[in-house]
This record gives sequence, structure tokens and C-alpha cells, in this order.
Amino acid sequence: MQIYATFEYSIRLEIAITKLEKMGISEIFAVPLDNGPEDSEIFDTIHRSDGKSLLSKGMILAVFFAVIGASRGFKLYWGPIIWGLIGAAFGFILGFCIDLYIHSKKPKNRKALKGKTSEVIIIINCKDSEKRDVEKILWEQLAVGVGKVN
Repeated sequence: MQIYATFEYSIRLEIAITKLEKMGISEIFAVPLDNGPEDSEIFDTIHRSDGKSLLSKGMILAVFFAVIGASRGFKLYWGPIIWGLIGAAFGFILGFCIDLYIHSKKPKNRKALKGKTSEVIIIINCKDSEKRDVEKILWEQLAVGVGKVN
């Protein structure tokens, strides 16, 4: 029987492996998982998105400056429509530049941004009679998930 378990890399993982070895199980295979690329791209594509938007502040400031431009445009030469469009363009560019500046100053490390640590998968070959004890040890040591295959 094979038992699969996932752990966050911690001292509890080492304790679980030690307890399983003390039980007499020698066929333990541990595989650490990579977190993937640490750098994120500035612009999203149709196939990949990280949930960060560079347009939100730009849209908010575009509306804000469009309203101010249109209201002041009644007193200016080109009129409220042109000054509203000029205000919208200025606000969008300003907001986009602010988002771009903030995004470039944040750390590029995804681990620091998401707070996630890498996980480890453990594959244990054991007898059917040892299944219950192995599962108990894994759950006691705070396994993230456990699966069994006969």
C-alpha cells in the first residue's frame, strides 16, 4: 500500500519521518515542491494573470479629472467636452504612472507577497496492517493532506 501526504516544510515533517522510521518503515520518499518563478510580469496576458491591475487607479483618477475638467470647461475656451476629455486622459496617465511606480517598488519575491512556503510530498510504502498507525502519525504531525492507494 502507498500513502501520500503533503506537509509544509517544517520541523513537524522531520518528526513524522523519524516516527515512521522508528516504526520500521524504510521506504519513505520525500519530494520538495518548487514555488515557481519568483518574478512577476508587469502586464497580464490572456493566458496568465496575477490579479494585479495597473488600470484601477488610472480609471478612478480619469473620472475624477474628467468631472473637474468638464465643470471648469464651461468657463474655458474649448468647452466642457474637450476639457473633460483632456482631464480624463491626464487622470488616466497619472494613475497608470502611480500604479506602475508602486508595482516596480514592491519586492519581486512571490513568497514574500503571498506568505506561502514550499510544500513537501511524502510517499510511504507500507503494509496494510500499518496503514492506520501511519495515518495517525501523519495527522498528528499536521499533514496538509493524506491519500491512500492500494
